[in-house]
Amino acid sequence: MYNTAFLDLPALKWVQGEVTLPGSKSISNRVLLLSALCEGTTEVRDLLDSDDTRVMLEALRRLGCGVHVEGSTVSVQGLGGRLDTQGPIDLFMGNAGTAMRPLTAALAVLGGDFTLSGVPRMHERPIGDLVDALRALGCQVTYLGQDGYPPLRIAPPQLRIDAPIPVRGDVSSQFLTALLMALPLAAKDQEVTIEVLGELISKPYIEITLNLLQRYGIEVRREQWSRFVIPAGSRYRSPGVVHVEADASSASYFIAWGALSPGVGVRVLGVGADSIQGDIRFVEAATAMGAHVDSGPNWLHIRRGNGPLRGVTLNCNHIPDAAMTLAVMALYADSPTTLTDIGSWRVKETDRITAMANEGRKLGAQVEEGPDWIRVHPLPARQWRAASIHTYDDHRVAMCFSLAALNPDRVTVRIEDPKCVAKTFPDYFETLFQVAEPVHVPVICIDGPTASGKGTLALKVAQALGYHYLDSGALYRVTAHAAVQAGLSLDAAHQSQIADIARHLPLQFQGDRVLLKGQDVTDAIRSETGGMRASLVSVLPQVRTALVDLQHSFARLPGLVADGRDMGTVIFPRADLKVFLTASATARAQRRHAQVLQRGQSAAFEELLADLQARDARDTQRSTAPLRQADDAMALDNTRVSIEDSVTQVLSWWGVKRTAPDGRGPVNRPR
Repeated sequence: MYNTAFLDLPALKWVQGEVTLPGSKSISNRVLLLSALCEGTTEVRDLLDSDDTRVMLEALRRLGCGVHVEGSTVSVQGLGGRLDTQGPIDLFMGNAGTAMRPLTAALAVLGGDFTLSGVPRMHERPIGDLVDALRALGCQVTYLGQDGYPPLRIAPPQLRIDAPIPVRGDVSSQFLTALLMALPLAAKDQEVTIEVLGELISKPYIEITLNLLQRYGIEVRREQWSRFVIPAGSRYRSPGVVHVEADASSASYFIAWGALSPGVGVRVLGVGADSIQGDIRFVEAATAMGAHVDSGPNWLHIRRGNGPLRGVTLNCNHIPDAAMTLAVMALYADSPTTLTDIGSWRVKETDRITAMANEGRKLGAQVEEGPDWIRVHPLPARQWRAASIHTYDDHRVAMCFSLAALNPDRVTVRIEDPKCVAKTFPDYFETLFQVAEPVHVPVICIDGPTASGKGTLALKVAQALGYHYLDSGALYRVTAHAAVQAGLSLDAAHQSQIADIARHLPLQFQGDRVLLKGQDVTDAIRSETGGMRASLVSVLPQVRTALVDLQHSFARLPGLVADGRDMGTVIFPRADLKVFLTASATARAQRRHAQVLQRGQSAAFEELLADLQARDARDTQRSTAPLRQADDAMALDNTRVSIEDSVTQVLSWWGVKRTAPDGRGPVNRPR
């Protein structure tokens, strides 16, 4: 997962290949709570690992459930429909509606002393209709802030189940889901009836709830979509083992990628035609827009149709979450697309109608919106604008607008706060990059002499951008170390053998640690001796040739920052930004001296200075790839400049370099 402030998505040629999706959030949190309400232990397999499920798991632990996590399998020791808690318990629910609403209902029925709160946005998401229904049941629920919104205080109830429990259905289906999951706890001696007031939205999500209740032994009678009856004597029974389907809402993004991309298409594993999730009907919407979709029990294969996508007018009551993806697909269509009956978007993680409209306009699109609808007009070639997409701490906004990276104008799309996808799909961008073909991988090169600080600078720039990092010096240091271990002299007479070692380096990078054949060699190669050995092998032409392909392999999505002595002149001569970092020999020697002392070693400053000067001479005078500033490199003398200011300067240059001459914003130019 990317923890950067933003992530720049280079323009993509296509997305094709096979992806396996994470488990469904809707199913995961429902199953966790149902397992907690049972007697005995339930093994939940393929559980989604996300912010929302972690919130639910922590809440269950606080309530006394035994929870054991091993990979994607979680064992839950249930409470048997009873709570044995001592004193008040505060539960923090983040922004997880699939945890907040059902837990509120279950705890209100079970009784106890609980406070439920969340992030500021959770305190803006309405829960009043659920609270009204619970109060009609005799539950004691109090608002601790604004009426109708969390945080909430729950006290022991005085249940009354002799009359139907009314609940509005036109705000959020999660209110009805919460009651359906909680009320079997109250239906020991007599049936309980729920009456839905108004039009029930998001019916497929209720179908998920009913399906899962049946797996746990609760047979709810449904009378149309307005009346639900929970039989007397209902009791939760563990199914023993439950498998969580892959998330159909998450599938929508890769269905869209397949529909938009030329080539063989995208194969999605983990969800298919037999899914219990309503969002699987996104396939119908994509097909209506022109996608070709084949499916099986647990897979989908999506290909682009003939010609552009078709604009559609679609009631999206049945796919409220997945429908957001259609709003970005519409940018590529041949006519406007209108999505209706999406009023629930306004009370989600953010006001999604406003968010999708605002961010679509940033790209250059004409977007209209109403209380419960949005209309998106196609965005033709030569009219796309580079944009920084604000994501509102909403995972779906981030993932939807990633689709803009297929734009015909090859402009860069910046996704702000990419880590927000952790709510449902923490590895979304990593998964995308595995099957995406870029027009061009952005490369930043930072070259400079020994001890100039280029490695530190390059690493920090890479971290700021979320790019891969290449320490070319480490490659030479490891090669030299491996050669010495093999008993070879570091000279021209043995360069063919050393080159062969370089080609087959069993090398791994783990953070700032370097492993050779599984052994940590970081300290050995970072020593003064390691540096001198690297300088010796770096002048050997055959070794340099052997390492070129390895260095090129580091240029992967979303981009690369490489440091060395010839990154911008030899290895990546067409890099997007080249920086030549330097400092006076005295300043570099002082830095190196401080590093040596910090490691508890001793060294004479004069000797270090002389060694640096010798290395400079050797590196600048070597016949193969000598150290020099590239003609188009930006010079940065950091003799008296802090590392923080150096990073700021490089990022500033990067911003300029990524701006097109016509002012339309960052571009991706093919090599």
